[in-house]
Amino acid sequence: MAQLRKPPGGRDARIMLLAQCVDRTGTGVWAAASVLYFTYVCGMDARRLGLLLGVGAVAGIAGSPLAGRAAERVPVRWLLIGCHLLRVGTMGLLLVVDDFAALLPAVALTCLAERAARTLEMLFATRVAGERRATYQALFRSVANAGYALGAGVSAIGLAVGTTAAYRTLILANAVSFVVAAVLVWRTREPAGRGLVAAAAGQEPAAGATAVPSPWRDRGYLVFVLLDMPMNLDDSILNVGLPLWLVHHTDAPPAVVPVFLVLNTVLVVLLQLRVSALAEGPRGAAAAVGWYGVTLFAGCLLIVLATGGGPWAASIALLAAAVLVTLAELMRSVSSWELAVVLAPPGAQASYLGVAGMSQSVQKSVGPLLLTGVVMAAGPVGWLGLGAATVGLGALQRRASLRRLAALAEPGAPAGTEAPEASVAPGTDPVKRAGAAVG
Repeated sequence: MAQLRKPPGGRDARIMLLAQCVDRTGTGVWAAASVLYFTYVCGMDARRLGLLLGVGAVAGIAGSPLAGRAAERVPVRWLLIGCHLLRVGTMGLLLVVDDFAALLPAVALTCLAERAARTLEMLFATRVAGERRATYQALFRSVANAGYALGAGVSAIGLAVGTTAAYRTLILANAVSFVVAAVLVWRTREPAGRGLVAAAAGQEPAAGATAVPSPWRDRGYLVFVLLDMPMNLDDSILNVGLPLWLVHHTDAPPAVVPVFLVLNTVLVVLLQLRVSALAEGPRGAAAAVGWYGVTLFAGCLLIVLATGGGPWAASIALLAAAVLVTLAELMRSVSSWELAVVLAPPGAQASYLGVAGMSQSVQKSVGPLLLTGVVMAAGPVGWLGLGAATVGLGALQRRASLRRLAALAEPGAPAGTEAPEASVAPGTDPVKRAGAAVG
């Protein structure tokens, strides 16, 4: 609570955290009700519903790079307000149409604006919080999860009523949350800099500085983004893998499924700040990547052990797995953001963070299919293979990040180059050197 009263970034950060909490509360309301609304009110079958959600997920992938590119030219505040107001319009459209052809672009625009808003919020925080961005990220995840939980509780009331009017009231509540969030964002001040990491820097790159390439041509950064995509699988494991495995492969009662989300929400609110303190800065973020893989492997091992046990043993094993998956999520949420910032060349963080923001969107589209079509289809061996692959990817990501940091620390090294191993002087910590250069 003390951190929330005086967050990194001061007044503007405090207002933005409130805006994000309001936004996530409304999103929680709609997320809990959307599938049932499209099924019972709009009359969609499973095929059309799957197509609708799939198109929305694909549209969301484009939101992050578009927002990052636009933020190099347009103030972040106005872009974020625009994203909120666009979602107000699409939610309003859902109130008056139920035709599939009209709902398809409405849902796609909603998802695109949502992912764009997430990237802009990340950029805003990176600028106003500066080197304490990890602490801000921890505060944000705490208030966001509290907002999601509150929104889901509100949604449960409407779903209990079950009428068309109740469903549309939930949609209206989500739209109102976007209006309130937009007003709160309007009350903030535009963070200093254009594409700069730290507000404290406050200056544009010097006129004679080396031109920064597009992130799409920056091989080193694209390697980081590609490796970061599978490092977001904890989300699909918690929301898709654990519930389906419990129902189809264990003797645990279905009543355990909601406890997964309750555990996740409570642990994020209580532990995010503590975990973020351990993974702060380039050194901590690089170390957290390795621990992410180990923790997720342990969770996968518990899922396998739950398969042959009775109801109580299976329930305990799966709940323990949910705890480990949540701990992996806590480490990933901080390390991904910190590395996305420090691995980008100074002066171009907006467009680079936009590309990095694609990781979560791609995972949300591909992750459930990977789990159901490959991992779960292979049975316990699939879970062990997933865990082992995550450990390997974590080690590879850590190594690639250290090389990238060392490359950026080299005087005059162009962005996107990889530093050879021999270029790091013996006894020199490349992370410390990079931290001095890009922190």
